[in-house]
Amino acid sequence: MLDVTRDYAPILIFLGIAIGLGVLLILAAVIVAVRNPDPEKLSAYECGFNAFDDARMKFDVRFYLVSILFIIFDLEIAFLFPWAVAFPTISDVAFWSMMIFLGVLTVGFAYEWKKGALEWE
Repeated sequence: MLDVTRDYAPILIFLGIAIGLGVLLILAAVIVAVRNPDPEKLSAYECGFNAFDDARMKFDVRFYLVSILFIIFDLEIAFLFPWAVAFPTISDVAFWSMMIFLGVLTVGFAYEWKKGALEWE
């Protein structure tokens, strides 16, 4: 019984600290939170419409196109970084697989550029 307690003690200590820290941060947020935000904080920021408006209102589809472009290039960087770190040890198949991946992304970028997704009026 003593061995089992000794084996699981670090896990229980970590769990206790995590729960305590979570409760402490939630209580701190409740205590310190601003009750009356200024109009600048409530204004339209990145999305182009008011934050506390009807969720079913129509808005421009270009927001979707910009977000898709961000996701595409964010994923590209997420795949390129580990590939670049392991570059000295990769095989020819890994090299050409990444070149095909980059080619597909370049074609997609050219398509969106041609369609005018990057133009903002």
